Amino acid sequence: MGSEDETKTGLKHWIPAFVLMVCVVLAFFDKISIAVLFSDPHFQSSMGIGEDKAKLGWLMTSFLLAYGFSSIFLSFLGDIFNPKKLLFWSVTSWGLLMLCMGFTEHYGGMLLLRILLGLAEGPLFALAYTIVKQTYTDRQQARASTMFLLGTPIGAFLGFPITAYVLANYDWHTTFFVMAVLTLIALIAIVVGLRNLELKKTRDLQRSGEIKQIDFQDHLKNTKVLLSNHAFWLICIFNIALMTYLWGLNSWVPSYLMQDKGFNLKEFGIYSSFPFMAMLIGEVVGAVFSDKMGRRAIQVSGGLLIAGIFMYVMVLMTDPVLIILSMSFSAMAWGFGVAAVFALLSRVTTADVGATAGGIFNGLGNFASAIAPVLIGYIVMQTSNFNLGITFLAAVAVVGSFFLIPLLKRY
Repeated sequence: MGSEDETKTGLKHWIPAFVLMVCVVLAFFDKISIAVLFSDPHFQSSMGIGEDKAKLGWLMTSFLLAYGFSSIFLSFLGDIFNPKKLLFWSVTSWGLLMLCMGFTEHYGGMLLLRILLGLAEGPLFALAYTIVKQTYTDRQQARASTMFLLGTPIGAFLGFPITAYVLANYDWHTTFFVMAVLTLIALIAIVVGLRNLELKKTRDLQRSGEIKQIDFQDHLKNTKVLLSNHAFWLICIFNIALMTYLWGLNSWVPSYLMQDKGFNLKEFGIYSSFPFMAMLIGEVVGAVFSDKMGRRAIQVSGGLLIAGIFMYVMVLMTDPVLIILSMSFSAMAWGFGVAAVFALLSRVTTADVGATAGGIFNGLGNFASAIAPVLIGYIVMQTSNFNLGITFLAAVAVVGSFFLIPLLKRY
């Protein structure tokens, strides 16, 4: 990036990052909305599965496994083809799949559609990472990455109540139709917000002199170099712990608070948004801090370490206010750390394999962490102790933070 790029700091310059955030919010809606239907008897009856929690669980797990697989093995397309066009057609496919789900009344069909949705959404973060890498300077990338990463807490903050409202006032079919309509908003944002953004497939970046021209064979060679990068693999392993925390927080902590900590549904409804608001604040503050200080590795590692510590503090607390406060500090620390994780990934990888690196990083993290909710549930069932399940989640975060120790001095 030249000096001209350094001066591009106005509001218009950040529109592409905002568009990516809209796409992530929509993807998170699609990802978690199915969980709201797990307790709906009409949905259970239509699927013909009653209250079989294993089959209900597979509707989420199958998505996550397909999502991880797709992110690892399909994201390389963003290095071969124009990432903006791939983003448009990817989001279009989400809408069509959500529309089909609204008409589906067979469990096998719903399971298949969830798998297809996972495959379609898998490359999203890699494409977003590639667009950010092409559009923003090194000192802007943490802020730009955080803008689309904000889609995760915003999606959690809005996705559940929106789906619950539609379900309460209409039916489970309509929840999918609403998600399909929301897809149109994301498509409009892509067309309008990215219309002046000149993104190219990687081999076309030769014109700007940023990287050499490549074809598929060259890409395979570049990928081999990436796969021999020890720093890259340390970040990928670290990301498994990072994502395990996120899925544990979304999957089990709500039940934990009500079943083990004595929260009633009304209390949980009042307090449940606090941790996600804290996570959002942490991401915003972390992005600004990261771009100013430039010490990505220590920020990312420290954020997950503190998140794990406060998660365990929550286990020890009995007062409702202190419990929510501990949980909020934990979520804020996670957000503060994750704000710099893609900028750190950018530091240790090269532009010619940007989408591939982002895909492996995101896919491996989601694929491996998909088992975490099941594992925590197994621990709780075998020990009849919910505290041990949440303690396991905290321990994964603390241990995972140590994997970045070799990178602290250099990055």
